[in-house]
Amino acid sequence: MLPAEEMQSGLTQRTRDGITAVLEGRKRGPGAVLLFAGPAIIASIAYMDPGNYATNIQAGAGYGYALLWVVLMANLIAMMFQALSARLGIVTGRNLAEVCRDTYPLPLVIVMWIISEIAAIATDLAEFLGGAIGLALLFGIPLFWGMVITAIITYGILMVEGRGFRPLELIIGAFVAMIGMCYLVEMFIAPIDWGNAAFGVVSINLPDAAALTIAVGIIGATVMPHAIYLHSGLTQNRARISNEVSRKRLIRFSNIEVVLALAVAGMINMAMVMMAASAFHAGNPEVAEIETAYHMLTPLLGGLAATAFLVSLIASGVSSSVVGTMAGQMIMQGFVRFSIPLWLRRAITMVPAFGIIAMGANPTDALVMSQVVLSIALPIPMLALLHCTSSRRIMGAYVNGLPTRLAAGLGAAVVLTLNFVLLGGFFGLTLPFLPI
Repeated sequence: MLPAEEMQSGLTQRTRDGITAVLEGRKRGPGAVLLFAGPAIIASIAYMDPGNYATNIQAGAGYGYALLWVVLMANLIAMMFQALSARLGIVTGRNLAEVCRDTYPLPLVIVMWIISEIAAIATDLAEFLGGAIGLALLFGIPLFWGMVITAIITYGILMVEGRGFRPLELIIGAFVAMIGMCYLVEMFIAPIDWGNAAFGVVSINLPDAAALTIAVGIIGATVMPHAIYLHSGLTQNRARISNEVSRKRLIRFSNIEVVLALAVAGMINMAMVMMAASAFHAGNPEVAEIETAYHMLTPLLGGLAATAFLVSLIASGVSSSVVGTMAGQMIMQGFVRFSIPLWLRRAITMVPAFGIIAMGANPTDALVMSQVVLSIALPIPMLALLHCTSSRRIMGAYVNGLPTRLAAGLGAAVVLTLNFVLLGGFFGLTLPFLPI
């Protein structure tokens, strides 16, 4: 068993001592920076989960490289909110759910908790199904058995958390590296038009209403409620802070990690769009489902490209499902000071997925529905984070400055407005301001 202090921080004493030495200026160099890697890497998995695969394939197949700028914008907004979440944990020593519990009236806290729990289950539904679909396609097994294998693997990884966060961070980091390597292979195989890709990154363009819908989907699949909650919890007790100089250094290292980790996630998302654009746009722009994309990749780009696609999907589904379960546990503990064993939470979040498949529902339709649920839930952590980090009573000297408040407010307005568009379209509302 780990000592109580290590269990609370999630880090071994050796790692904690190393972090303290860096913050106090007694240790420098590349190895010092690596001690702070972890929280943003874990959170970054939310930005390349199976929901991203579906929207990125639709974007590349339907519009080529034209929507790459949307991926860039979504990633920049995500960087800002993950940095704010990490700073909240560092400054207050509490995660976002705990701060909300201590700040808002009890009835509001209960409502926030219930909606956030529903969002956590919806998140895990998409991630769990994504991993299962990948396993089923790769090994030619029924989807049900793909789900069983995914459940066993994710449960095994979650058990590593009992040994502290560091081993779990290394495992999640390995999954991120695996996803990145798969898409590096895709970039060598796929005939990318790099000129048009560069133009798509910097040219703001929405060809029609369908493109706007896909753009909304990209942003909705990128900025995730559970990642906003989780990041603050991963940083809240990560280091012993002896003075304000150490705290400022920790925030600076955290910001660097956020930028690097989410830059990698953003490049992977762009690679997904570019792969779909090069493979499908010219002759098969209607490709919209993960299964269809896999079956068409073999004749178009070869077996290696198709296999790399599935391996990355499995890595994405398994790792993001693990992270989603961790976030759900943190949300419950933070809001209502109650927790359940991880195996029970894992079982509860798997039930909807098994139920949907047992009823014969289309897995892709289930993924779409989960994104709608996330769109409804997203305003709660997003607006709560903005309010809490802009409160001097909560943040003290680290309260958001005017430029940060304006930038974060603009980012939130963009995301929440586009989520409203997504929900309006889903429920059949006519939105006259959409392009024809």
